[in-house]
Amino acid sequence: MPKRTRAGALTALLAACLAAGSAIMATASPATASPATGATAAGAPSPAAKASAAPKFLSASQLPPHPSSSWRAGKVTDGVPEEFQYCLGDALLAYDARHRVFRTDLETSARQLNIVVGSAAKAKALAARLNKDYRKCAARIDADPDLKAQYRDYGSLPVEEGAHVHGLHVRTSWGAMDVQLLSVGRDGRTVTVVDWAQMGDFKSAPVKAFRKTTTTAVNKLR
Repeated sequence: MPKRTRAGALTALLAACLAAGSAIMATASPATASPATGATAAGAPSPAAKASAAPKFLSASQLPPHPSSSWRAGKVTDGVPEEFQYCLGDALLAYDARHRVFRTDLETSARQLNIVVGSAAKAKALAARLNKDYRKCAARIDADPDLKAQYRDYGSLPVEEGAHVHGLHVRTSWGAMDVQLLSVGRDGRTVTVVDWAQMGDFKSAPVKAFRKTTTTAVNKLR
């Protein structure tokens, strides 16, 4: 596979490390690699409850500005994006979730995932679990000899019940580099996960703009 193609695939799957042709996909456990189906489980909200809560999603204009391409927003879709499943899948499989994917004309993409759970206490526990799992993901990625991952903690944001911003940089053995920003935020019974990813390193990550995007995403959960 050409280096350009492999680098583009890695950008889209930075946190997950799951894609056709990815070395990690072959070694991931079935529970982690399998797509979330949105099946109802204990503690998951009923369809009626989910519809009544209806947390709003970001619009394309609310993402960190891209210097040479406009953002396009996809439709809101049930389930968990594949890109979240390697790092966060174990914590998300028990819940119904909805997400929206955002793309540019270049190798920059973003996603937002919203989950409404049964109580504020359960939402707090889920957010804590997601933050914990993401912090550990760099070590999991490092298990692949062709990948080297570095984690950065960009701190908390004082919005609603709180949000936390993380960063992850992945370098491949063939020289490609990708960077991802990911945040976990909460308002009442709703948890949101937002990410942004592109080719590059931490220097190219728009941390300030992403923090603003995260604050907007959590405020829209009301």
